[in-house]
Amino acid sequence: MSTEPDKVTRESEIAMKRLEPEDALAAAARASAVRQERLAFPPIYVVVGAYRLLSDDKLYIPTWAKCKHGFLRGAVVGLGWAALSFNIQLKFVEIFLRNSPRVTGLAHDSVFGYQLPFTVTTYATLLLLSNQLTVILRFFLSKNMRIARDRAWEHTVRSRGKGPEFWGPYVEEYAVPPRVEGWRWERWVGGYFGRFIVTRVILFPLSFYPFVGIAVGAYLKAIGTARHLHRRYFEAKKMTSDQIAVFMEERKLAYRSFGFAAALLEGLPIIGLLFSISNRVGAAMWAHDLEKRQHAFASGELKPMTPISSADIELKSTAMAGSWQNGDRKTI
Repeated sequence: MSTEPDKVTRESEIAMKRLEPEDALAAAARASAVRQERLAFPPIYVVVGAYRLLSDDKLYIPTWAKCKHGFLRGAVVGLGWAALSFNIQLKFVEIFLRNSPRVTGLAHDSVFGYQLPFTVTTYATLLLLSNQLTVILRFFLSKNMRIARDRAWEHTVRSRGKGPEFWGPYVEEYAVPPRVEGWRWERWVGGYFGRFIVTRVILFPLSFYPFVGIAVGAYLKAIGTARHLHRRYFEAKKMTSDQIAVFMEERKLAYRSFGFAAALLEGLPIIGLLFSISNRVGAAMWAHDLEKRQHAFASGELKPMTPISSADIELKSTAMAGSWQNGDRKTI
C-alpha cells in the first residue's frame, strides 16, 4: 500500500503548524486595529452595545425575563393613565401654548415654521404623556433594571474571557498628568438631583420641541453619565477619586462624546429604558479596550506620553481615545 497520502498529510500538518504563528499574529494585528478604531471614536460603543444587546440571546433573553412582568404592569397602568388624562392634559397644553406663543415659538400647526402632520397641542400632549409613561415604567422596573444592567456588564466582561484578575491597578499613561480642578458643575449636573433640576425644571419648556430638550439635557449630563457608566470599571481597578478625576480629564473629549451619545439615547421616551441597559454593554466593551492599553503601559510596551507643551492639557481631536500627540506612540 502506498504511503504517499500519509506523507502528503504529514507535510500539510507541518505547513499548517508553520502558518499558525503567522495566523495568530495576523489575528492579533486585526484585533488591535479594530480596537484602535473604536477607541478613536468612543460613541461607537453606544451603537455596538445596543446591537450586542439585541443580537446576543444570552443578553436579551435573561434581560427580558427579568423585566417582563414589571414592564407589563407598568404598561397597563401607564396606558390607563393616558386614556383617563389625555383630554385633560390636552386642554392644559392648549391653554399653556396659546397664552405664551412668543415664549414657546409655537403656532397652531407648526413648530418654528415647520409643518406638523397634526396640531402642535396634540403633539405636545403626546410628548408629555410619553415622558409620564416613561416615569411610570421606570417605577415598576427600577429594581429589576438595576439587576439587568449589572448582569449585562458582567456577561459582557465574561464573554471576553476576562476575570477579576484582568483589571489591574491604575497606571499613569502620561509623563505630565493634567491638573484637575476640585469641583466642576458637570459633576453636579450628572448627579440625580442635578439631572432632576435640569431636565424637569430648567428644560421643561424645551420638552415641547422635537429632541431639543433631550439634546440639551444630554450635553449637560454627558460627563456625569459617562462617569456613572464606568463606575464598575473604576471599582474593579480600585481607583481613588483623584485617579478617576485625572483619568477622565486625560480623556475628556472621549468621555464627553461617549456620555453625550449615551445620555441622548437614554433620554428618549420609553425606548430610552432599553438603551440604559445596552449602554452598560457598550461601557463594558470600552472599559475592556481601555484596560488593554493600561496593560501595555504597565508592561512597558508603551512608554508614558509627553504633551506637546506643558500648558497643552486638552485632548487632540485626532486622539479621542484619550492621549496627546506622541511621535513614538505605538499601536496596540
